[in-house]
Amino acid sequence: MASSMILYWGSGSPPCWRIMIALEEKNLQGYQQKLLSFEKNEHKSEPVMAINPRGQLPSFKHGDNIINESFGACLYLENQFKSQGTQLIPDSSAEQALVYQRMFETLTLQQKMADVIYYTWKVPEGERHDSAVKRNKEALSAELQLWEGYFQKMDAGSYAAVKYFTMADVMVFPQIAYAFRFGLSQEKFPKLEEYHNLVKERSSVQASWPPHWKETPQGMEILKDL
Repeated sequence: MASSMILYWGSGSPPCWRIMIALEEKNLQGYQQKLLSFEKNEHKSEPVMAINPRGQLPSFKHGDNIINESFGACLYLENQFKSQGTQLIPDSSAEQALVYQRMFETLTLQQKMADVIYYTWKVPEGERHDSAVKRNKEALSAELQLWEGYFQKMDAGSYAAVKYFTMADVMVFPQIAYAFRFGLSQEKFPKLEEYHNLVKERSSVQASWPPHWKETPQGMEILKDL
């Protein structure tokens, strides 16, 4: 079944990583995959554009079914392979509600992180506005403090929503790992660091760890002063 799947992905991209973790968790390791370079503009190549007219990564196809948005692709995999691998959506209504809540809150974290990282990364220094940098960093800091607070209220060793690994972790862990990659302070966010250390050792995460992060463990420090 996995051989009928193909994933075009970029190293270090949280949306790509989510799908890869979900595939690992559902025991679908035999899927076809193609690592592409953002720097070389390979995400605009013909094979990608054929299934994703936005020219973005991830781009994912299972048989004739195309689903390129990471949240949709992960939910699709869970629904298509419910009895296989890890159950990522709980049966309990209370747990299910919290899993969905944390899943979709990840989109807010993702956007606020992008507002900081990509503004610094892509806007030339002479064109940046100090007020925008300050405003974006304050918004991201408040968002991260909110997540830090979630983990403070949970028992030690808990995952993003409940005491075990769920779809909430598939979604949020790559974003938390991305934050630490870009210099987030472990001392200022100790609960997020505990969570990061817990999940990063999971086999699905290790199997899909961004290859260029392995080659250069030290990332940028854009978030070090948050």
